[in-house]
Amino acid sequence: MSQSGQRVFSGRYELHSRIARGGMADVFLARDSLLDRPVALKVLFPELSSDPAFVQRFRREAQAAANLSHPNIVSVYDWGEESGTYYIVMEYVEGRSLSELVRSEGPLHPERAADIAADIAAALGFAHRNGVVHRDVKPGNVIIDNAGQVKVTDFGIARAVRTQGGEDLTQTGTVMGTATYFSPEQAQGHQVDPRSDVYSLGVVLYEMLTGRPPFSGDNPVAVAYKHVQEAPTPPRQANLDIPAPLEAVALKALAKNPANRYPSAEDLRADLRRFREGRSVVAEPVMAPPSAGDTPTAAVTTVAPAAAATTMQEAYDGTQMIPVGQHGYVEDRPRRNTAFIAVLVVLLLLLGGLIFLFAQQLGIGTPTAERVDVPLVIGQPEEAAVDILQGAGFEVAREYEPNDEFAEGIVFSQNPEAGVRLEEGETVTIRVSSGAPPVEVPELVGLSEDDARRLLEGLGLVPDIRREAHPTEPAGTVLAQDPAPGEEARSGGTVRLLVSSGPPEEPVPDVSGLTATEAANQLGRAGFETTTTEEPSDSVPQGRVIRTNPPAGQTAPQGSTVTIFVSSGPETIEVPDVVGRSRQEAESILIDAGFRVSVTTQSTTSPGQDGRVQSQDPSGGSRAPRGSTVRIVVAELANTGGGGGGDTTTTTAPPGD
Repeated sequence: MSQSGQRVFSGRYELHSRIARGGMADVFLARDSLLDRPVALKVLFPELSSDPAFVQRFRREAQAAANLSHPNIVSVYDWGEESGTYYIVMEYVEGRSLSELVRSEGPLHPERAADIAADIAAALGFAHRNGVVHRDVKPGNVIIDNAGQVKVTDFGIARAVRTQGGEDLTQTGTVMGTATYFSPEQAQGHQVDPRSDVYSLGVVLYEMLTGRPPFSGDNPVAVAYKHVQEAPTPPRQANLDIPAPLEAVALKALAKNPANRYPSAEDLRADLRRFREGRSVVAEPVMAPPSAGDTPTAAVTTVAPAAAATTMQEAYDGTQMIPVGQHGYVEDRPRRNTAFIAVLVVLLLLLGGLIFLFAQQLGIGTPTAERVDVPLVIGQPEEAAVDILQGAGFEVAREYEPNDEFAEGIVFSQNPEAGVRLEEGETVTIRVSSGAPPVEVPELVGLSEDDARRLLEGLGLVPDIRREAHPTEPAGTVLAQDPAPGEEARSGGTVRLLVSSGPPEEPVPDVSGLTATEAANQLGRAGFETTTTEEPSDSVPQGRVIRTNPPAGQTAPQGSTVTIFVSSGPETIEVPDVVGRSRQEAESILIDAGFRVSVTTQSTTSPGQDGRVQSQDPSGGSRAPRGSTVRIVVAELANTGGGGGGDTTTTTAPPGD
């Protein structure tokens, strides 16, 4: 367990909340603490973890799926076992399933449906090339992320076509998948190949175009029978906006005979792209399904929609119940001629009359309460379902519980199922959705605002952000949350977050002209740290504050550092050495360097020194403030008349002084 109370798998994957439940596993939103990213964790049901066959299948699924790296396939990152529970770590995709999309929007625009189907076909084609058949292609296993990217998920019952030895987990006559999206060969318990996924994708495309799947029934057996025997209603009869070429593509994918479908998912994708580009498609009229003599023998078919399995040993052909246990599919019965049927009806009527008279003689003909078929009310609003059942003569009991597939107030289950015969007055129990199940709120305090938003939106919750200054927490850090971690919130509900805007800000005081110590004390009282540096100034006395950074009056976070710039006095520069140079040359050098020049003359008897600098102050090579005066002494030849020349002084300033 982590410090916040979440369950942790392999010391790395922290579970936050359950986001889905499948036929053999729960799916949780989790955090990979090693890579600091959200992941989806698929955990096998505890009761299945003790079944060696299921565990072996689970391991093979993980190994097969982990090898599938494609933009349209949800990635599998890791898999393992924790305390006897097996799990798979998958890419977490923010978005909604295709089933939700069709349920909320109804029939999709044909071009959009074609694009989505093409992306699904791309994912399946890649999987098929790697030896994996999905076997459960349905809208619930297709996710459209927030950027519109199509992702196929849950290769949960996919099986490597080319097994690498070991026990073959595919049992004869066993069907894995969802009845609504079965291929005929799946419904009959036959071995499947990639063309089975093509058929299932054809069902998905049909549903995207019309808003409903091609076949429905009161139970999985009835739906499976239709997949085997009945032709789908052409989509354009339900939606005239569907272009004829796209209808041809859907019907070719739905061919009963695998030989008449597209040879591969890539071929289906290519035809969908031709349709989107306005070119002619290659879809041709569908041939008849294979005859009974061409179909391989198989054992009794088992249909396993969701978790429970239903044995389909008979199928109804409109006249009588036809056994399928010997062939694994429904046989086409020869049509009887009219005379034969008429004679048969007369004989049956006579037989019925004789049975009735015999029963009367035995006294077993006492009238009993009329038995009535229970109508189908799943998908109906609660009150409409009650009206239907009461109108059929039944009492109604109601139960309410959360459901993430049916909207609030819609019936999602009934007991007994539709088609069961009951006496009038008996009770039918309906289970009504109270809306999506509540979501467990994760721990958010300490996360960044962006991470908290992503986590909440992935759970279907809405973040409500309020900001507040905090002296120590960086800006963007979550400080508090409501509801608290571990509490439940309604799906679509709001989670309030208090987010740090960083330390409070204060204006920087004006400390110019103060000493460095005085300035540091005043800034410290205002809540700032300080650092000091020197810089020359011609106008501010040495040791006094010139300025600060940030400047005075500008706001800055409390606790941040303010730099104090203290005057080191005027800028000093190196004094050129001009001794021995002529007066004119010396003055020019010193003025160009930025100094004023003071000249004093003195007599000399040496003609060679006449007009030359004899000395200077400050000396050459020393440093002096820019603009200060350099004094030079220049020799002047004495008069030959014996009178000594008097000393004279002149001052020269740089231009502009």
